[in-house]
Amino acid sequence: MELTLLEVTLFGLSLPFLLVVAGVTLCVMEAFAPGAHFIVVGVALLVAGLVGLYVPAASSPWALAAIVLFVGAATLYGYRRYSVIGGGEASKTEGSAGLVGKRGYALEPITDRDGRVELDSAGFDSTYAARSTTGEIPEGTRIVVTDPGGGNVITVEAVDEPVRNDDAVRNDDAVRNDDRREE
Repeated sequence: MELTLLEVTLFGLSLPFLLVVAGVTLCVMEAFAPGAHFIVVGVALLVAGLVGLYVPAASSPWALAAIVLFVGAATLYGYRRYSVIGGGEASKTEGSAGLVGKRGYALEPITDRDGRVELDSAGFDSTYAARSTTGEIPEGTRIVVTDPGGGNVITVEAVDEPVRNDDAVRNDDAVRNDDRREE
């Protein structure tokens, strides 16, 4: 490891180059684990590395550290402010209580013991284990959440809408979402 005032190398690679590699690696990891915030550190390291590579005066460890801190803070602010993962305020819930009243449909028959539902606009993973207290609910039936049950197993009941297959439910929901965007 050579150490000069303006440049640090490790295994023959410059610090800015290593920052770029680490930044790209973290950004790719975010693609496989969305919401893990790897993107925040990844963008900060990537930007600092690119600045260090293209602006030699800024390639000192202290300058790169300052850039990482500044860009990291700005990225975290933007990430949270604009809710990059999850589609914005509409898909956020305040704990499991935010699920009450959400609508969706039964992916499989729902009984008092088991079943699965998919909720409309309920965040990144919108499928939940579900149970019914009002009898069996057939697959494809529109449902509404009555008790979030801590978010692990939700209690649902059927909504007075005709039974439909999965494709019809998804297409109808897509049309309904498009209508909301146009308003």
